[in-house]
Amino acid sequence: MKPEVPGEDPLIRETRLRRDRRDRWLREGDMSVGRRLAQIGVLGWIFVAPTLAGLFLGRWLDAQLGSGIFWTAPFMILGLCLGGWTAWKWMNAP
Repeated sequence: MKPEVPGEDPLIRETRLRRDRRDRWLREGDMSVGRRLAQIGVLGWIFVAPTLAGLFLGRWLDAQLGSGIFWTAPFMILGLCLGGWTAWKWMNAP
């Protein structure tokens, strides 16, 4: 894809992006089933790993501070948001 030109119309930029993607698809063809499954697996781990890390960090903090589940939920939600944002960025990468 060509670098973004300042002041360029977003419709023109998106049209070029679509054309480039179509040209690449015509050159390379469809992805194999194995590659699609691999992408789904990567996407799952991109989403799940930060969520689990937040959960474990929250549980560890609660165990250290004796605070029940006070830190578990916020850290799990923070991990969920981070995983969602990372997955969104990965899916929308050029």
